[in-house]
Amino acid sequence: MEKTWRWFGKKDKITLPMLRQIGVEGIVTALHDVPNGEIWALEAIQSLKDYIESHQLRWSVVESLPVSEAIKYAGPERDQLIENYKVSLANLGKAGIKTVCYNFMPVIDWIRTDLEHPWEDGTSSLYFDKIRFAYFDCMILQREGAEKDYTDLELQQVRELDKTITEAEKNELVDTIIVKTQGFVNGNIKEGDRHPVTIFRRLLSLYDGIDRDALRENLRYFLQAVMPVCDEYGINMCIHPDDPPFQVLGLPRIVTGEEDINWLLHAVDNPHNGLTFCAGSLSAGLHNNVPLLARMFAHRTHFVHLRSTNAFPNGNFIEASHLGGRAHVIELIRIFEKERPGVPMRVDHGRMMLDDAGKGYNPGYSFHGRMMALAQIEGMMAVINEESKLKS
Repeated sequence: MEKTWRWFGKKDKITLPMLRQIGVEGIVTALHDVPNGEIWALEAIQSLKDYIESHQLRWSVVESLPVSEAIKYAGPERDQLIENYKVSLANLGKAGIKTVCYNFMPVIDWIRTDLEHPWEDGTSSLYFDKIRFAYFDCMILQREGAEKDYTDLELQQVRELDKTITEAEKNELVDTIIVKTQGFVNGNIKEGDRHPVTIFRRLLSLYDGIDRDALRENLRYFLQAVMPVCDEYGINMCIHPDDPPFQVLGLPRIVTGEEDINWLLHAVDNPHNGLTFCAGSLSAGLHNNVPLLARMFAHRTHFVHLRSTNAFPNGNFIEASHLGGRAHVIELIRIFEKERPGVPMRVDHGRMMLDDAGKGYNPGYSFHGRMMALAQIEGMMAVINEESKLKS
């Protein structure tokens, strides 16, 4: 597998020379300054590609070319936004960039309730606490009908939390769920927005009446429209699984496990319609056997995210060591090295450690934590490659 790294452009505090020193081969990035829905100009793409290549690296994957919300909920501007998307794809193809990671999660991308959950060794990682999330949903957001999504016991725990939670903790919960983890990903809500909860409620309302089947059909419509461009330029579209892989906030999630992925790949049965195999997202769902999914869908996987989680029966989950957790990363490497040699892979969501704190890194994207994870992955890859040589 090609060792890649998510890099947030020239403003990223982690520089390309730093990445060269730690063994990175390919860069995963995007035109982060272009608003969602606007065309990526060929000149801008080529300029960034040239900059990356001037550091003896390659632009391996676009993550991501965002799918605008109106495409997802089929707003009146959907067709124009899809046309813009097709032009951006064509420009990427003309520049020789052939792998595009995207997601089809309504309103909200990946969700956590704690960005610095402490471990005994002094490091910290991302964490999802279902009760704190339910508190945000029921008590802060006050979403209509939210209580129906939780058990009586969970609602009782929410009421108990309401007796002790402080205003500062409430504000931090809002900041964590809908600001810090979202602004650099989808641009829906940015740091500095004065009323993020009000904005978020309005975004949710756009999906009134959009159920699982409707969202699936909107995804099919989008993919059918862009596949001719992918065919022309050899571009692989790689959908990212939902994170977490279950329904939240009354919104349908349609890339959560085996049945969803099967539907997706057959709905538009084109080899350019493929998967970003995010082991961490999939492992956060207790219903998913991650190595089994890798064996089933390796042939349509064009990009791999290697990380792992520990998930619990109460609905909580935490980022695990890349050497542990439910993803069984070493087995995933065996599968993809055999079935998809050369596929781009990036380590994902490293711990905060050493002097990562206070550097202003995007949540989950620390330097030392991801560097340690990359070293662990390289070690596993070396073992597996040595095993292959001995067998032959």
